[in-house]
Amino acid sequence: MEKRHKLSAKVCAAPKYRLEKKRAESSQCYEKVTGSMDFIMLRAGFLFDWIELHLESKAGLKFFATVLVSFFVAAIVVIELNRRHLVPEPFASHFSLSHLAAIEQAFNLLLGLEVVSLILSLSHSVTKSVGKQFEILSLILLRDTFKEFSHFGEPLVWAEIAPSLASIVASAVGALLIFVVLGFFYKAQRSHPISADEKIRSHFILAKKMIALLLLFSFAGICVVDLWGYFAFGLPENAFASFYTLLVFSDVLVVLISLRYSAQYQVSFRNSGYAVATVLIRLALIAPITLGAVIGVGTTLFALGISLAYNAFAPRQEELVGKN
Repeated sequence: MEKRHKLSAKVCAAPKYRLEKKRAESSQCYEKVTGSMDFIMLRAGFLFDWIELHLESKAGLKFFATVLVSFFVAAIVVIELNRRHLVPEPFASHFSLSHLAAIEQAFNLLLGLEVVSLILSLSHSVTKSVGKQFEILSLILLRDTFKEFSHFGEPLVWAEIAPSLASIVASAVGALLIFVVLGFFYKAQRSHPISADEKIRSHFILAKKMIALLLLFSFAGICVVDLWGYFAFGLPENAFASFYTLLVFSDVLVVLISLRYSAQYQVSFRNSGYAVATVLIRLALIAPITLGAVIGVGTTLFALGISLAYNAFAPRQEELVGKN
């Protein structure tokens, strides 16, 4: 019994220990940010670390996985009740009569969680956050295949599916090709610090955390407005397209902020090129399905080309030390 109590105490203390460890690491990083750094930015950095620690922890991931499964099962139950005319108006008109719509809605929730992961990755690496953008795009294309299926009645009839077959195949193949190219994109990554000066790197990381916090709160606001528009006015989902529009501005902001810490042409070109990739992803989301899939694959290849070129011509660590 005593051993159980000790084990329970250790388990309960683990999250607190990780939080204190994270704070200590952050404090060491922020100690390098002296004088010119504003108190609000420092507090924002600690807030970001706290949010990231809880959302990216094992307990947080398990919780979100449970929410996804519960949401999916609940969506199927509600759709079945709606098919049996057991859901009263005006709620019934907001729910589909096709069970396949539950997959689409579950994917929407999964995409929301992926967007949060994308935002959190911004502080670690610009390249990693770009990769996350393509992961989300591939999942959006997969979701679109289920979205097309949700428009069909049950049981499925070939004559009803045939006109939409090209769009379904284009989305599925586009998602697969993005997945493959993205694998090469991640393998091509090399560590190239923006500066050899640790103080400069600390400044830049803190600035990215500020941007990430603004993006996180903005995305939450976009989701609230989107849900209100859907239930109040029956408007279609537009949260992810709106978020990518916001992401274009945040990417440009990162490019401009990076100029404070490094005036190297290679860094500016890479970050600017990634911002262009975000614009192209935004275009892929509003284009017709088949064309959108083509743009998405082409944009992933474009990002891979930028990464390979940057790795080939980026200044080495000793060159950065020499310049500093």
